[in-house]
Amino acid sequence: MSKFFIHRPIFAWVIAIVIMLGGALAISTLSISQYPEIAPTTVRISATYTGASAETVEKSVTSIIEDGMTGLDDLTYMTSSSSTGRATVTLTFGNSIEPDIAQVQVQNKLQLVQSQLPDTVQQAGISVTRSTSSILLVGALVSTDGTRPPVELGDIFSTQVEDQIKRLEGVGSIEVFGTGYAMRVWLDPFKLNKFQLTPSDVTAAIQAQNTQVSVGSLGGEPLVKGQQFNVTVTAQSQLQTVADFESIILKVERDGATVRLSDVARIEIGQESYGTNTRANRNPATGFAVNLATGANALDTAARVKAALDAIAPSLPENVLITYPYDTTPFVQLSIEKVVHTLIEAIVLVFFVLLIFLQNLRATFIPMIAVPVVLLGTFGILALTGYSINTLTMFAMVLAIGLLVDDAIVVVENVERIMSEEGLSPLEATEKSMGQITGAIIGIALVLTAVFIPMAFFGGSTGIIYRQFSVTIVSAMLLSAVVAIVLTPALCATILKPIDHTKEKRGLGGWFNRNFDKTTKGYVATIGYLLKRPLRVMLMFVLVIGGCAWIFMRMPSSFLPQEDQGVLMTIVQLPNGATTARTEEVIKKIEDYYLEKEQAAIQDVFAVSGFSFTGQGQNYAMVFAKLKDFEERTAPELAASAIVQRAMGYFFTLRDAMVFPLQPPAIPGLGTSSGFSMYLVDSGKTGTDALTAASKQLLQLGSSNPMVSSLRSNSPDAESQLKILLDQEKMGAMGLDLATVNSMLATIFAGRDVNDFTLNNELKPVYVQGDAPYRMQPDDIAHWYARNGQGEMVPFSSFSEVKWVGGPPTLARFNGVSAISLDGAAGPGVSSGDAMDEMERLTASLSGGYTVAWQGISYQERLSGSQAPMLYALSVLIVFLCLAALYESWSIPFSVIMAVPVGVLGALTASYFLGQSNDVYFKVGLLTTIGLAAKNAILIVEFAKERQAQGIGLVDATLEAARLRLRPIIMTSLAFILGVLPLAIARGAGSAAQNSIGIGVLGGMLAATLLGIFFVPSFFVVIRSMVGREKRKQGLSAD
Repeated sequence: MSKFFIHRPIFAWVIAIVIMLGGALAISTLSISQYPEIAPTTVRISATYTGASAETVEKSVTSIIEDGMTGLDDLTYMTSSSSTGRATVTLTFGNSIEPDIAQVQVQNKLQLVQSQLPDTVQQAGISVTRSTSSILLVGALVSTDGTRPPVELGDIFSTQVEDQIKRLEGVGSIEVFGTGYAMRVWLDPFKLNKFQLTPSDVTAAIQAQNTQVSVGSLGGEPLVKGQQFNVTVTAQSQLQTVADFESIILKVERDGATVRLSDVARIEIGQESYGTNTRANRNPATGFAVNLATGANALDTAARVKAALDAIAPSLPENVLITYPYDTTPFVQLSIEKVVHTLIEAIVLVFFVLLIFLQNLRATFIPMIAVPVVLLGTFGILALTGYSINTLTMFAMVLAIGLLVDDAIVVVENVERIMSEEGLSPLEATEKSMGQITGAIIGIALVLTAVFIPMAFFGGSTGIIYRQFSVTIVSAMLLSAVVAIVLTPALCATILKPIDHTKEKRGLGGWFNRNFDKTTKGYVATIGYLLKRPLRVMLMFVLVIGGCAWIFMRMPSSFLPQEDQGVLMTIVQLPNGATTARTEEVIKKIEDYYLEKEQAAIQDVFAVSGFSFTGQGQNYAMVFAKLKDFEERTAPELAASAIVQRAMGYFFTLRDAMVFPLQPPAIPGLGTSSGFSMYLVDSGKTGTDALTAASKQLLQLGSSNPMVSSLRSNSPDAESQLKILLDQEKMGAMGLDLATVNSMLATIFAGRDVNDFTLNNELKPVYVQGDAPYRMQPDDIAHWYARNGQGEMVPFSSFSEVKWVGGPPTLARFNGVSAISLDGAAGPGVSSGDAMDEMERLTASLSGGYTVAWQGISYQERLSGSQAPMLYALSVLIVFLCLAALYESWSIPFSVIMAVPVGVLGALTASYFLGQSNDVYFKVGLLTTIGLAAKNAILIVEFAKERQAQGIGLVDATLEAARLRLRPIIMTSLAFILGVLPLAIARGAGSAAQNSIGIGVLGGMLAATLLGIFFVPSFFVVIRSMVGREKRKQGLSAD
């Protein structure tokens, strides 16, 4: 085949140009993202049951929905949370089901059980959504001069901004931190009693008098003869001002006096909700968090949100700015840019290696031409297979640089050698060379492809990560082999010049060649020495395998390295019953710490009280911190992880609250923050109280353990609740109706959304609620009265009493079993895998049969860890089978495979001593090392076998092969080592992942080159002589 293209170089060029054109066109169609769609599909069912306690919600809503979720395809696990008035069931699916199908299946199952739910739950509606749990970005409207209160900013947001963002493609859901305006009617119980009125009378009057009435028209069809006009008639329209509401008539006394709303209530334009308060850099603000829709592209969605806000910005009032206090997209763009830089650096370094060894610009350009052809061709294949340009495919490209020039180097180096040794013309030398090395090129391509193919068949999120590498590297390797057989020989035959043997090499090139020849002689002499002492070599090999096992057992494990993404979040939790004022005090201390003590690293701080990932209420808060650009934070003490460590130390001193600074999750969509996420499952069915006690014990054990940090429960402690006990017998005797009394209680304490009014041409809600002074203390209920059928006012105290009870504010379940959700992170210098092992050990030490269930990123980490040994074994087996088929021998592949542990030892040693952990990237690096160690061995074994077949003795053939192949082995290995060097020493955005993959591969390749070249000849001789002996024995016994 190569002979055909040697004589038709233009045809070879045409093929290369077509490949490049296809790839160049494909690049414009590929989407760019940080990661592919790794997070599994999650479908969330939400239902509201107003006023119901957590226990009631769990029994009458959550458990019914959970029981209905049977027979769903590829359901991994199901979690649920029941809190006061709200139920949420989250179903997490595997990667084999389409997100839309999963959602439809859940909706169908829900329809079957919906009729069993309470009527009020069905009326309120049950939502089934598909959005990831992690936040894409947080935006804020900030009053820079501090003159506008948060409620005004909230109103601007809800009228001008909110709907615009919700409608954008890729936005899954939006969480608003802040509130708009509402008409507030604050009731006074004494005045109501004086006029013999109740809250129900007030709501009924507002409903009747604040309404839009459609009357019809004058002169409507059918007409009276001679009718000359037709006009629309309007009667009453919605009220607009406080004065309008004050003049609502509640009743007319017998003496003709009218009782108006202003006589029994205080009316103002207030806030729709008083639950959250927001500040940005201590200025009033309102904010919103955008959650990504499942399957949407993060970069594109963030760009759409920002473009929409940029379009709105000019219409905002003066001194109101839009800021982004939490946004990981700049990190994504930077990390992709960094990998592109690494790619360019790798290409430049490879070029210089080739130039040093070949000392001929023409010869150097031939392998370099393979780079654009293969890289562009690989982009074309990515587009065809539906992959995107992301950090993983770009890493694979960087790894591929070193690999793809290998084949071309082997061709060019062999042609140059034959030309110089045998004095043939470039065309003849190329033909002879291709006859010698086509087998080796196919072998190398097969082995490197075989190593990466098993990766593509793994399940879960890890499988998706592996597939990115697998598809990219396999495409690059196959294209590289095609280029080496089609284009490179054609270029060698046409571009190279015949070598003039009369000219002595001078200068740097001559000096390099002389020294390299000396080195080669020394190397061959060493091999000769080792071949005579096979036992020593095999003993060293046993030590290598022992070293691999020893380090592998001690390698800390994790799923993905924690990146500095340029943002932090801080979760704040105060004791149950703490008020907003106490929470605000803690927030101020956190703001002061970030803006003053950490001002070198932190640019913006955005605080939200009343909301957190762990719960909502007056005792919860979150603080988002945006760090300065990476260029301004080059010092190690300004890295996100260092800031978190320092902040943790300071926040421990805050007495009134538990404060946890955290980094965002390594993969968007797998959890809400970095660290691990688990459920303590009540497998022994010991009950809620025992489970709560066990979780407290586990929290204490974890908090005092150095391997675990930031351990926190997402289930708040049981809180004191005030229960109003209504005596139905007394109510019946007094002529009171239970439904009316219950409705009044809800209006007094929770407030009731009656209807809407018009403010600035926008509809805003009208709320009726008891005024603050009359709902602060337990005995305030005595101030309120109900009216019986005879029109008499009956005090609540005559038919009700109050009592204190304890009850959990939220109840969680995992796969339908009671559980408590815990989040935490690894301690300083501890990997996530070790921290998870420690949590399992601590849980096992609790009595009561409790178990650990991992969720989110932790579940994927456990899955990837259990798959790894199988992955390595499969890869080595497939390499072995490919070689056996190629060499038509069962023994020769052993001498190639035995080179693998040498490379693996190098990878493990480098990673272990340079503080890397056994994560997904390291596993990819290890597989690359397996392939490359085998590749170096193939180059020697292929030649030794060929020489032996020509009748040369085993040892001489091996020495000859070692001498001839040292130069291409060193060249290809150095090209690869320098290709990945930029990964290993990367700094800045996305560097943790680059280091994780680069350091392992670098160490492995150094060992496979520096040690492997001494081991492989010995392995070949030992195995061939063993097989030869066996054959001789068989021959003798046959005689």
